[in-house]
Amino acid sequence: MAGTVDQQSATALGRGFTFVGRRRELGLLLAAARHPPAVVMLEGEAGIGKSRLVREAARILGTEGHRVVTGFCHPLREPQPYGPVMDALRRTGPLLPATGIPPTAGALAPLLPDLADRLPPAPPGPDDPGTVRHRLIQAVRSLLGAIGPAVLVIEDLHWADQATRELLLLLARDLPEHLALVLTYRAQDLPPGTPVLGTAYRHPPNTTGAVIHLPALSSSDIEDLASAALGPRATPELCSALYRRSEGLPLVAEEDLITLREQGDQHGRHDVRELEHSGVPSGLREAITERLTALSEPGAAVVDAAAVLAVPATEELLTKVAGLDSEAGADGLIDALQASLLRQTDSGLYAFHHVLGLQVAYQHIPGPKRARLHRRAIEALQNQHPVPLVQIAHHTLAAGDRAAWLQRVEAAADQAIALADTGTAATLLNQLLGQPDLASGPRSRAALSLAQIARFGVDLTASAAVLRRILADPRLPEATRGEIRLGLGLLVSSLGADRAGLQEIERAVGELATRPEQAARAMVALAVDERSGDPEHGWRWLERAEQTLGPNAGDAIRMTVHGTRLTLMGLAGDPALWPLVDRLPRQTDHPETLYQIVRSVFNLGEAAIDVGHDQRAEALLTETRELAVRAGAPRVAFACDLELLRLDAVRGHWAGLEERFAAIGRENPDMAMVGIEESMFLGQLAAARGVHSTALQHFSTAAEFGARDFTATLSLRAAAGLAAVRLAQGDPRDAWAIVSPALVTLRTAPAWARATGLTPVAVEAALACGERSAAEALVEETDRELQHRDAPGAVAELETARGMLVPDGEPLVAATRFGQAASMWQQIGRPYHRTQAAERQALALARAGSTDAIGHLTEAHDSYTRLGATGDAARCQHELHRLGADPSPQRGRRGYGNELSPRELEVARLLAGGATNHDIAEALFLSQRTVEKHVAAVLRKLGTERKDVGGALGD
Repeated sequence: MAGTVDQQSATALGRGFTFVGRRRELGLLLAAARHPPAVVMLEGEAGIGKSRLVREAARILGTEGHRVVTGFCHPLREPQPYGPVMDALRRTGPLLPATGIPPTAGALAPLLPDLADRLPPAPPGPDDPGTVRHRLIQAVRSLLGAIGPAVLVIEDLHWADQATRELLLLLARDLPEHLALVLTYRAQDLPPGTPVLGTAYRHPPNTTGAVIHLPALSSSDIEDLASAALGPRATPELCSALYRRSEGLPLVAEEDLITLREQGDQHGRHDVRELEHSGVPSGLREAITERLTALSEPGAAVVDAAAVLAVPATEELLTKVAGLDSEAGADGLIDALQASLLRQTDSGLYAFHHVLGLQVAYQHIPGPKRARLHRRAIEALQNQHPVPLVQIAHHTLAAGDRAAWLQRVEAAADQAIALADTGTAATLLNQLLGQPDLASGPRSRAALSLAQIARFGVDLTASAAVLRRILADPRLPEATRGEIRLGLGLLVSSLGADRAGLQEIERAVGELATRPEQAARAMVALAVDERSGDPEHGWRWLERAEQTLGPNAGDAIRMTVHGTRLTLMGLAGDPALWPLVDRLPRQTDHPETLYQIVRSVFNLGEAAIDVGHDQRAEALLTETRELAVRAGAPRVAFACDLELLRLDAVRGHWAGLEERFAAIGRENPDMAMVGIEESMFLGQLAAARGVHSTALQHFSTAAEFGARDFTATLSLRAAAGLAAVRLAQGDPRDAWAIVSPALVTLRTAPAWARATGLTPVAVEAALACGERSAAEALVEETDRELQHRDAPGAVAELETARGMLVPDGEPLVAATRFGQAASMWQQIGRPYHRTQAAERQALALARAGSTDAIGHLTEAHDSYTRLGATGDAARCQHELHRLGADPSPQRGRRGYGNELSPRELEVARLLAGGATNHDIAEALFLSQRTVEKHVAAVLRKLGTERKDVGGALGD
């Protein structure tokens, strides 16, 4: 029989039925799980056999050393943060190693009390939803990574709350190396057009996986199933009837086979007549109803209780709701189990085999009896600890008491929020807000709570839609509307830096007139917008925020406003800043105030890089990282790591930096700025290596984001990078077209104090285009703007620009300017910038006929080489040859055989970086034909193709 497995596995899984069909689907699931990291989506209608397929795969994987843990989603889950995931992790106890569990796993200790003694202690810090989620996703990764090759199965994800779905989304984006994630769900029970992990999910690179749709079983599969269950009784006529009734749905066929096995006829003719008599193609309702009517009175009472409770329950609870004494309850439960209507779960609770069976059993209960059972369920549940408020609210509504239901749903939502189960809370709050006659107080509370949850969502587009839907309710009080609108504005602003978000925030200011602290938060958010076209925009909003706060304002909002003032001072290069920074408090007992201190010190560290105070930047960012860990603000800590990488980039510490950017990106897949800063660095690196096409791609990526960012710094840096590449490619007109709008941004931001590289590039482009007056005006304006600013980087750039403006007849004056710029960059600590200025100095000396030119140019060549700026070094070498000097050691020519020559090695490294032949020709000052010969030699000697050169080199 094709597609079957041995009978031993048949009895080990399910309800004693053999595993049939599904060979292809089983192969796909196993292949993905055997090659982690992997994400498998298993979709199919109710009763199609998703769980059975997963169990069969788990049995096989278990024999191969994989650890399989499973969590289940339920429609009436009581509040527990990320409940289905915690259900699965609770089963990892026997699999945990005695030592070596990462400290980050300690965040799970409060949620997994049975494992608390095996886990590291929980980290301290604030419990805002964003921080909690970030800690938990790191903890889940750590714990699953600690148990070795593992498969995490989450069943019935269509019932998952939003928070659980988002946790799984973050996990799926960045899986531990040896983990496979398997998700089962019913697509028809998801909102139309919504992927199971939400619109924010994209299958991550370097991750295997599959999307498996389970179809109905074939007629031959049903025949195999019947033959294994009934033996000779499975006549062709009977199998045909089974297939017609089930339409290939395994659950229906199995229900009929249970009935047939109980009939005991040895010939099968009576079996077929009984099946055909029901006359219903699906057969499920009749199969279950037949067994319901055959139950004893206690058995029927227990099944009715289980149908009303709707979630797995204890024997004691079933007995109470059924209205039986303990002995009768036990007898009834045994009867229900023997009839295969109920099953015992791994945790010792009792539930229906399938939701379809539950639905049939529930509908079989007469209406008046249902209401009575729901009231009895309320009485029984109220005596449990903790009180299951979600279930009680459900039973209250089912019993017809809507007024009490409203109160209980609000209490259940409050309980869920207190337990940090934002997913369950959001479901309950949406139910409340859907009630047309909900009073103003509960409506306002529910709206604010739901808005707070939405703001910390992973799928920002979906969160924004939730907030807009809440705001559409005309019955919300104005202040409530303003607070929610502020959250929407902040969310939309971060979602692609949409200026519509700023419009929402400004509108919220008026609605928050009675809530000055919230109004001040909105004003502070508006103060950081540098794209308004008004240089005084930020300061006006900041002053208004300070005036809005009364004498009784909290420390946290005061620190928010004060920290924003310091940040604006830092970006402006205000010389009065640093004493204020030194006096900024670093300790407080108030978590939110501490977070605002952390945020402020981080912003100041970032601003210090922008203006060229690199030593201060390193000290502030290192301090912030320690503060962030102490404050329990992991996202700020990771942001510090990112800025420290950026600092390493400008300091010329390029070795291994590509890998470090990639690593921090894997750890923080939802932080867009990681990719943006990585693009800026890769663009700089490609430009320094002479791979201009790649540099343009990376700078364009950064420029696209920078154009939408509310601060000007990134867009100015990206524009400078793009223009510099176009200048190197000999297209000054295009470079001038790039810098012209950037100069408008520079003036209106105003961002004069920031060392973005724009001013010298703009001057060079203007001069190359014959726009000397524009270049002179820009240098004069920059000089005037920097007169009273503390901005060492911008001053060094200005000195370079001044050197460019020196008339051709005064090369020694130009050399002096460039030499001064080089000294300034040396003092700041940026060797690449220093070397660029030194190269300009050397070329100016060469124009003056100075004998010092070769020495300076040789030094620049060597410095570029140490940095890894191969394209820049080649340019210096070309100039040295032109001047009659050669920086490379003179030695006789020799044959390299199958080894790469020094020139071929340069070509190979450029190929590994994605350079085209044209890029290589430009970078190494070679002809296209010469490059083609070198490329052919490299590929022949390495025995590889162009795309695999990096691997062959071991880069």
